[in-house]
Amino acid sequence: MSETRPSLQPWQVLTGGICGLVLTIGLARFAYTPLLPSLQAQTGLTDAAAGGLAAINYAGYITGALATAWIDDVRWRHRLYSTGLWLAILTTAAMALNDWMPAWALWRFLGGLCGAAGMLLGSGLVLGWLMRQGRRPELGVFFMGIGLSIVVTALGSWGLARWWPLWSDQWLAMAVVGLVFFVPAWVWRPPVPPPVGEQSTEAPAVSRRWLWTMAGSYFAAGWGFVISATFTVAMVEREPALAGQGAWAWALVGLAALPAVFMWDRVARRVGDTRALLLAFGLQTCAIVLPALSDSLVAALAGALGYGATFIGIVSLTLALVGRRSPNNPGKAMARLTLSYGAAQIIAPVVAGAMAQATGTFHGALWVTAGVMAAGMALLATLPQEAAT
Repeated sequence: MSETRPSLQPWQVLTGGICGLVLTIGLARFAYTPLLPSLQAQTGLTDAAAGGLAAINYAGYITGALATAWIDDVRWRHRLYSTGLWLAILTTAAMALNDWMPAWALWRFLGGLCGAAGMLLGSGLVLGWLMRQGRRPELGVFFMGIGLSIVVTALGSWGLARWWPLWSDQWLAMAVVGLVFFVPAWVWRPPVPPPVGEQSTEAPAVSRRWLWTMAGSYFAAGWGFVISATFTVAMVEREPALAGQGAWAWALVGLAALPAVFMWDRVARRVGDTRALLLAFGLQTCAIVLPALSDSLVAALAGALGYGATFIGIVSLTLALVGRRSPNNPGKAMARLTLSYGAAQIIAPVVAGAMAQATGTFHGALWVTAGVMAAGMALLATLPQEAAT
């Protein structure tokens, strides 16, 4: 069975994919960030434990990436993506059942699997469908779902905290919000693509050195991504002068990410993918150190704005770049590169949480993150500078 729903239009497939990201990335992964302050305040969850839960979530993500990297059967990739949609709602609701740490760890792990389903399987299915339809093979519009995920979870947590101050009620209500996105995500899933066996298997279009260099730079990108994705709200709320502003900082991240997906596609067309990635890395590094240089609201919001405008470009450009080089199975190629991104997302929150608990501030963790990002830029600079498209 292949291309079972040929009547679907590009806007439907893209909208369905965007809604799928809101579920699998927004609810299953990002909701943890704006809901974390209430969770810590009402349950006594420590910074180290919070970082541990984030690491477990990313362990689930990398486990999903490992599975995706070895799945060739397109029917199974489609089934697992579909499973991730409804599992995202269930794991979000399950967080409210009790405050038992092992149970939270299980739900966060499963939520990470959902994230891999949406990000890797979903993006691979969408990109493959676009290429088969003769459309421009870019993922900028699709990755609008990441920015929308942040906006939904930020505004959702802000509103829910006023109606339902109890942390468990907030998680349940967030799951209900997810039902709004489930219907279009399910109905407009990308059709099952033709099996790879029916096509010629292309030779790798890139060298081993290119792959390892990209993997190293993507590790740095994952480190930079996860620190802000996990602790942005907590860092803002911890400053006495900024208390109550955390949700707005997180919303600003999402609002900045929404137009950024288009901007980075245009930048890459003008200067090439590698130069665009270098620019995004540099701007994100600056955004990361701003809150370490100043505890003001301006620095916090500027850092959130810069982070939101750049992390989405790094993800979109990197995954589209590797996906275009493996047109028969872009999701598999993306997953293999994402293993390094996922590894950083396991290590970084544990390190940052431990540093914050030991020092009482996130400043040290931010400077370490900036150093890792600089190393990623150095790796990218060794790649050949391709012509703009």
